[in-house]
Amino acid sequence: MADDVYSSDENEENYVFYRDREEWKDVTPVPQEEGPHPVVQIAYSDRFKDVFDYFRAVLKADERSDRAFGLTKDAIGLNAANYTVWHYRRLLLQDLKKDLLEEMKFVKDVIEDQPKNYQVWHHRRVLVEWLKDASKEMKFTEEILNMDAKNYHCWQHRQWCIREFNLWDGELDFVNNLLCEDLRNNSAWNQRFYVINNSTGLTPEVLEMEVSYTLQMIKRAPNNESAWNYLKGILMAAGAEVSSYPKLMETCQDLRASGVHTPYLLAFLLDCHEEMLETESGVREDNLEKAVQLCNQLAQEEDTIRKEYWNYCRRSLKLKYGTAEGAT
Repeated sequence: MADDVYSSDENEENYVFYRDREEWKDVTPVPQEEGPHPVVQIAYSDRFKDVFDYFRAVLKADERSDRAFGLTKDAIGLNAANYTVWHYRRLLLQDLKKDLLEEMKFVKDVIEDQPKNYQVWHHRRVLVEWLKDASKEMKFTEEILNMDAKNYHCWQHRQWCIREFNLWDGELDFVNNLLCEDLRNNSAWNQRFYVINNSTGLTPEVLEMEVSYTLQMIKRAPNNESAWNYLKGILMAAGAEVSSYPKLMETCQDLRASGVHTPYLLAFLLDCHEEMLETESGVREDNLEKAVQLCNQLAQEEDTIRKEYWNYCRRSLKLKYGTAEGAT
């Protein structure tokens, strides 16, 4: 972390220890309690010990002052993942009636430096709640996702803002752009499900469009697990049967006939035949035979690392839908 981003001092050379500052002479620092025989004691720097010894002192005294507020900035500069420092800073923000917009700028700098720090994202969320304004959050989270499109903390914050402030408009287009850039972006697929499930819902019309969209993506990259998971997810969430979408089964069979033998395709076809066995669609013996063949191909050729699982699936299917003689 760059200390000059958060610290009031320009650089390490200009840093003055709190113990040497005249305005802090009235405070007795509180050292960290390590116990009489500390195990694997952390080798904190002198600056770290100085800052946090004084932080513990103001925390113990519950001091609500500008100097305590400045101290939290230095503490965050040394450890931005410390929950207690952020919590105390929020108390000071309220008691001292600090400018929340200035605090938003500060927390923006911290996030840009540590984009996967949970505490700083929580702090930003609280600020947005206090301001009752999320107008800058869509652009800001987009900037952070440009750094890493799979940043869980950023996605969590974005989802909260969308839900809390009803910012659904345009989000599906945003997700579409991300998937065009990287169709294997599992976070974008997750966001697609989140948006549709909480806005239009998986109506028959929406589901049909989503099935068609996902199949197009699967054709581009048949070995993309994210798209297959999304396809299964929307069908399950809508309570839809594969038999209701003949084009879906036809596309999967065409992919297999063209030489695509990815485990995700075969596992999906297996699910389809198992569903038809459960709903008694088609010829029972044919569906069972195809399901068993798929289990064998997965176990012996395409997904051998999970051989025992696929063998278990084969035995279970034979036991449930086959004859007593064939259940081996």
